[in-house]
Amino acid sequence: MSGKAIGKAEASALQDVDVLIVGSGAAGLTAALVLAEKCKVRVLAKGGLDGGSTNWAQGGIAAVLDEGDTFENHIRDTMIAGAGLNRRETVEFVVENAPEAIRRLAELGVPFNAEAGALHLTREGGHSHRRIVHVDDATGAAVQKALLKAAQEHPNISLMPGRTCIDLITGRHEAARYSGSGRVWGVYALNEATGTVEAHTARATILATGGAGRVYQFSTAPRGATGDGIAMAWRAGARVSNMEMMQFHPTCLYNLDVKNFLITEAVRGEGGRLINPRTGTRFMEFYDAERLELAPRDVVARAIDAEIKKFGLDFVHLDISHMPADFVRGHFPNIYEKLIGLGIDMTRQPIPVVPAQHYTCGGILIDLAGRTDLPGLYAAGECTESGLHGANRLASNSLLECFVFGDAAARDILENWETFEAPPEVRAWDESRVTDSDEEVVIKQNWTEIRRFMWNYVGIVRTNKRLERAAHRIQMLSGEVNDYYGHFRVTTDLIELRNLLQSAELIVRSAQARHESRGLHYTLDYPQTDPVARDTVLVP
Repeated sequence: MSGKAIGKAEASALQDVDVLIVGSGAAGLTAALVLAEKCKVRVLAKGGLDGGSTNWAQGGIAAVLDEGDTFENHIRDTMIAGAGLNRRETVEFVVENAPEAIRRLAELGVPFNAEAGALHLTREGGHSHRRIVHVDDATGAAVQKALLKAAQEHPNISLMPGRTCIDLITGRHEAARYSGSGRVWGVYALNEATGTVEAHTARATILATGGAGRVYQFSTAPRGATGDGIAMAWRAGARVSNMEMMQFHPTCLYNLDVKNFLITEAVRGEGGRLINPRTGTRFMEFYDAERLELAPRDVVARAIDAEIKKFGLDFVHLDISHMPADFVRGHFPNIYEKLIGLGIDMTRQPIPVVPAQHYTCGGILIDLAGRTDLPGLYAAGECTESGLHGANRLASNSLLECFVFGDAAARDILENWETFEAPPEVRAWDESRVTDSDEEVVIKQNWTEIRRFMWNYVGIVRTNKRLERAAHRIQMLSGEVNDYYGHFRVTTDLIELRNLLQSAELIVRSAQARHESRGLHYTLDYPQTDPVARDTVLVP
């Protein structure tokens, strides 16, 4: 253990909450608002309160709200996209709770687009019906704003930005004795402003930390998506599942200066076509003649990847310029303005796009109440593997999962509140054997190397040899990073590097364990799909 120590007085002052939530996105704030009716809640956020993936979500939220649609349709679409790896009971649970989630968000003031007195529903890849509720092309930002406003106004919720969580506090950190139990009592977190490490304890802890997208060189994920919750839960003894299922969004803007601007699925849903810029032809008919651009993301991403490699391209074109200009500007105002600023008029020109890592479908294994393997620890959102997404996430099911499982975790805690004991006194963070680093370049070098070999060896198309190379690099870097972590005081960059490397190891181990191609995991060595779908579960 390394880091700056805090005194007992400071440590005890941070214990005055009932429930601790790590993450201030859709899942974390949903849980906080439900819990706050009866509990004191503290929400920790790395960086700013709106720095997570929720704020970046463009497309919308999937929910059955039209009379021509049914729950069974949404369930079937989710299962097809997930290549049968989904857990049916989870899919049913989430889909059936979707309309209620939309109702609660509307009550909070989320200004969903409406048309002729009803919510406007759009359609995205993999959906058989129009069922995507949205706020223009910036749904996540509107949702984040409404949830954050409600949380800031609630007297039982304290929001603490600028906290980078290091590790979960468990029985082995108890001050009076070493219990060795996996019972979770909170987290150790670095105060980014002061450089001190704080012990935040509570009766129950919820991880809502997002995914691990930044383990890849090209990703639409925000800077902080470094697999923190997944890595912390794994180190504490929780199982993780299906980490090989990393979703690559087909259409990220290709621009050397703008690294992670996503062109939403809805552009294809409203008529956008994928064009090979060298031949000028629409190419999806060669890969999925029936669904074309509305095929699931894994199919479209592999098609674009194949075109790029076959023709030696840097990008392909996404073209919606054949639609009326007012229609395009009206449906995609934020994307239009962003592209205009880069010299691209999407009403008259095609958009250069490439695939990029977009979503972590695997994660901490949870049940329908958001419970993990560890007593006192819950999880919700992208850091989890709930069984909803299976081998590939259906578009606009991600925010939905956050609302449903954030709510489920909070309600399970409230229903079982009498079983949650008050936390014991825990040991202060020990920095007695560490010093300040004089070689920060080591962190930058290792961070860059991880992201590059993960993109090249563990990307859209995989092989046994590529995975072996990645595993070898991870083994070598683990020694370097663990040695560095053991000798120097923690910083946000060091904490993130440690978690990135742990996440990379889990992804590679999971990929090596799956001897088939299914959904997002496509390997040239095992191109077939097994007749029975099985989860890849890793046990610490």
